Amino acid sequence: MRDQLPRKIILIIEDNALSLKLFNDILQARGYSTLQAMDGREAKEIVEQSRPNLILLDIQLPGVSGLDFARVLKEDAELQAIPIIAVTAFAMKGDEERILESGCDAYLAKPISIEKFLNKVTEFLG
Repeated sequence: MRDQLPRKIILIIEDNALSLKLFNDILQARGYSTLQAMDGREAKEIVEQSRPNLILLDIQLPGVSGLDFARVLKEDAELQAIPIIAVTAFAMKGDEERILESGCDAYLAKPISIEKFLNKVTEFLG
């Protein structure tokens, strides 16, 4: 019998309940374990405790913006290696560059294409 590989953990940080459920369901159907947070403060605690393999980050969050969250995470030597994919409705000229400059490793515009979404996750997690 083959040893089962540990499941990759993805933290979804999203304040819209429908988007959170959609991302969660897609990822779990593909065999990933998921954690969820609806704001930056809660997300930071989860990252510190659980060390996810990947973070999906909405940019418009209550309290701390996704951009600020990404900057703080990338300044932390113990957490900066965790890849962050921004998933956001910000799709205007210059938004992608601004998001990547904040420390996010990739960018997906909402509404998402499920195929592109899964391809981007696979790019980071294999």
